[in-house]
Amino acid sequence: MQIGIPQALGYYMYYPFWYGFFSELGFEIKLSDKTSKKLLSSGSALVVPETCLPVKVYVGHVLDLIDNKGVKAIYSPSIQSIAYKIYNCSKLRGLPDLIRNVVKKDFLLVEPTLDKSAKNQGLYEYLYESVEPFGITNKKQIKEASKAGWNCYNKYRKLSQQGLTYKNALAVAIGEKKSAEPVEMNQPVTVAIISHHYNIFDDHLSMRIAEKLRKLGVNVLTTDSLTKEQQTQGIKNLKTVLYWSNEHEMTGSAGYYMHSGKVDGMITVTAFGCGPDSLMIERIVRFAKYVKMPLLNLTLDEHTGEAGIVTRLEAFTDMLIRKKRIMSGYIPVHMRKNPTQNLELMRNT
Repeated sequence: MQIGIPQALGYYMYYPFWYGFFSELGFEIKLSDKTSKKLLSSGSALVVPETCLPVKVYVGHVLDLIDNKGVKAIYSPSIQSIAYKIYNCSKLRGLPDLIRNVVKKDFLLVEPTLDKSAKNQGLYEYLYESVEPFGITNKKQIKEASKAGWNCYNKYRKLSQQGLTYKNALAVAIGEKKSAEPVEMNQPVTVAIISHHYNIFDDHLSMRIAEKLRKLGVNVLTTDSLTKEQQTQGIKNLKTVLYWSNEHEMTGSAGYYMHSGKVDGMITVTAFGCGPDSLMIERIVRFAKYVKMPLLNLTLDEHTGEAGIVTRLEAFTDMLIRKKRIMSGYIPVHMRKNPTQNLELMRNT
């Protein structure tokens, strides 16, 4: 049995579980290639221009699995609701319908539905639908496989919270690596990147923002660095209620970091045209101003240039470093007795 999984959207959050689950049942998992300009263009050509960037990428990954990998079964679940009246974005809820209508090729679309706001559409029903097209109907066997999935997923989450990068945490969790060292956090300035997993962990879309920041001498924290309890507290900090299923990644993480005292600034990364993100970012920006947290908002689309991103990152980190120097005793210009008074202090800090 072979199943293809696009490396886009839900892959960046759920793949550790999917890997453990399908592997336990004897599946061969085929992944699409990493996102590239060519892959993005192939997906964009099949959908209307108003479609958000991550969905365009997803369509390109489906095409890659069919045309380049020869996969006959594509796994494209519909994650409607992760908890009672906690909903996903409408484009993600209708993702299988979109794929069915724009990809006119011969393949099996495996499209289970997870909707905890509906009756009889919970986790196990979702898992049964995931393997039923392959003739697997033994419920006991499926439940045992789900345990393997949770073991893999929980290991990945624990490693992420210990400071491993996404790639290393995933590789260790699924057994591709025996171990990996956490990233050292020994820089004077710390920045939190607030975004969905599919934006910041896709190297092509994010243009490796985390790596660029580390090269600039900045400690980097992400949404994966937090526990679900910390993210839930962050939502309360921003005086709002949970509505979107991915709000923990955005509102929750931002709300926690703003009040934690662990970061010197935050960077939000959003895709152009994302409706839910536009609402969440507005609230984050307002509260950042209220608590005087430096905030940089980066918006991505097909035409985003890497040079422009680098320039904004350099300017933002330079501002944070200057602020740190002032708070460490740096003397403002108008208070200096002579122009060279701060030279030695600047060298030392």
